[in-house]
Amino acid sequence: MALLRNGRLADDPWIQISGESPVPEGEPVILDYERWLEEKDRLDGRNAPLGVRLASDQPPSLIADDLARFSLVALEFPKFADGRAYSYARLLRERLGFAGELRAVGNVLRDQFVFMERCGFDALEVHGGDPEAAYAAAKGEITHQYQPTGD
Repeated sequence: MALLRNGRLADDPWIQISGESPVPEGEPVILDYERWLEEKDRLDGRNAPLGVRLASDQPPSLIADDLARFSLVALEFPKFADGRAYSYARLLRERLGFAGELRAVGNVLRDQFVFMERCGFDALEVHGGDPEAAYAAAKGEITHQYQPTGD
């Protein structure tokens, strides 16, 4: 898996914590929403960046009161036909004013790169191939925009 920012490969300092793995001190971590709920009081004084991953059935309203605590929000695309994360990205950027990193994760497809950016995503987790070439090709294929922009 590669991380794209502005169409370029980027280093990813974030550690995705799964299951019962301990949360390392001093490292930027991404927790799923359930883990965040379990540990949010303990993580209150944390002196390192914190991110949260929302599944497609977990709207941003669940974290709206805690949004200022996150440097990153990862929104999951579980399958091609599930586009809720597009709406969630727009809500986070336009209504909730989230200015941190907004990352698309899961089934992130080349044909959706441009649409994801226009909704406010600034980082994409991409699987396989040459992600920079795929990004350049995707950007070159769409010359007219009908969708209002959130980017």
